[in-house]
Amino acid sequence: MRILIFGGTGEAIDLANALVRQDHEVTTSLAGVTRKPRLPNGHVHRGGFGGVDGLKDYIGRNDFQLMIDATHAFAATMSNHIVEACEQLNKSHLRLTRQPWRAGPDDQWQHVEDLAQAAERLPEGAHALVTIGRQHVEPFVLRDDCHVVLRAIEHPEMVLPPRVTVLLERPPFSLEAEVALMRQQKITHLVTKNAGGDQTVAKLEAARQLGIEVIMIERPALPTAPEVFSVDGAVKFVADHSASAA
Repeated sequence: MRILIFGGTGEAIDLANALVRQDHEVTTSLAGVTRKPRLPNGHVHRGGFGGVDGLKDYIGRNDFQLMIDATHAFAATMSNHIVEACEQLNKSHLRLTRQPWRAGPDDQWQHVEDLAQAAERLPEGAHALVTIGRQHVEPFVLRDDCHVVLRAIEHPEMVLPPRVTVLLERPPFSLEAEVALMRQQKITHLVTKNAGGDQTVAKLEAARQLGIEVIMIERPALPTAPEVFSVDGAVKFVADHSASAA
């Protein structure tokens, strides 16, 4: 099958590699947010499409039979465009996403809707570990009454004041390392998006052990789509779809 995967996650890479091994013709689309991303096997498309109409044109010109949205759970604009384009073209599509994290009885979570609200919830004098990526960090940088430890894969494209510490690291992270980091930096609050998955969940366990408050940015609402929560589930979906189309 000719399959278009919308990437940006480790699951997207694993899925593309698995499908290429099964002799599917796979193209993975990368938005270009990360300057030096890990690349999957198969073809790679970089950059945007020009909205829903541009995406429809790209799908049509390349005769893709199946679209798989394996973007980050917070890439709401792209996810909306994928569903809209596929519905208009009457093309099959699938969403591969992670199960969201759920608070346990010993967790101290504040649920917020967006980054601005998360920054507002930090109390004066907070030492916040902020794990939201390098984009859109301005609401936290503007909190001149807080110390911010920003962890990201790449450095933000802005000048940061001395009270903002940047840690350039790529997951996965161990529980021991997360506990040590939070103790060393005297973290009082953890700010994170509800991305789900196993690679970065250790920070939540560390916060629980240390009694650190978590400000959890919840996921945006997405349109209804066929959905799976694992690479194996996506591979099975492709196999079933391929068999029914044969």
